[in-house]
Amino acid sequence: MANACTAGLDTGFVSLGYAKVAFLGVVQGITELLPISSTAHMRIVPALLGWQDPGSAFSAAMQLAALAAVVSYFWADVRGLSIGTLAAIRRRDFADWNFRFALWIILATIPILIAGVLLAPLLNTCNSPLRTLTVIGLSCVVMGALLAMAEWYGKPVRTIDHVTLKDAMIVGTAQIGALIPGVSRSGSTLTAALFRDLQRDEAARFSFLLGIPAIAAAGLKEIWELHKAHLDATGWSILFVGLVIASLSAFAAIWGLMRILERFSAWPFVVYRVVLGVVLLLSVALGWLPN
Repeated sequence: MANACTAGLDTGFVSLGYAKVAFLGVVQGITELLPISSTAHMRIVPALLGWQDPGSAFSAAMQLAALAAVVSYFWADVRGLSIGTLAAIRRRDFADWNFRFALWIILATIPILIAGVLLAPLLNTCNSPLRTLTVIGLSCVVMGALLAMAEWYGKPVRTIDHVTLKDAMIVGTAQIGALIPGVSRSGSTLTAALFRDLQRDEAARFSFLLGIPAIAAAGLKEIWELHKAHLDATGWSILFVGLVIASLSAFAAIWGLMRILERFSAWPFVVYRVVLGVVLLLSVALGWLPN
């Protein structure tokens, strides 16, 4: 089915209506913060069900649901970091850990902001070549292999209290991979953090905290783009339903991810990603799914 466009934006979610968008909100929320790529699932699930592709604008706007879930789940960290940073600025204690960590997060966000601006015309346009199932399948397999290497070669001994500017910049730069459908922001940053020898749950915590500015920027930018495209009241209400549902499911996804990483490892996600990628590539090659 052809994508729906509003002033050049891919807004297929509007034609889906409330019930289907609510269902996709659950899928989006769960997959957005797990290292398995929400964009991949937003292409796969509608294709399997014979639904309209909700479009890249839907996936980008759903970043606000992820933001709400991350901030609420890690509220103690966010609150402590914010208060500690402001207190350090008042004291002019620029050696304070909170101030330095907050500064590192800002610096680490710059690479993906630059890449996002440069690639925006390609990423959010209707019928973007990056949203093909072939690209998503390859991304799933490659990212799964990298996550497996991080599990093999990483030494999970460090905590977030011992991260450095170098760690932040490496993980921040890894966020750029999230612009490619199928890679996953949480997958690329978690992988980078594991390569930096962080403990698995600490790597996830670091990944989420560092990603807050990028997640917020992506979501707010897309909301602004939809505003400029004059999305009608029905479209906004449908999007709102998706955001609320996705926020709740994203919070549950973070809880589940932290439990898995605390008690087990990232291997379940490696297996899932590789199997998903291979199935997608075979499905396209055999004509079972449209590319």
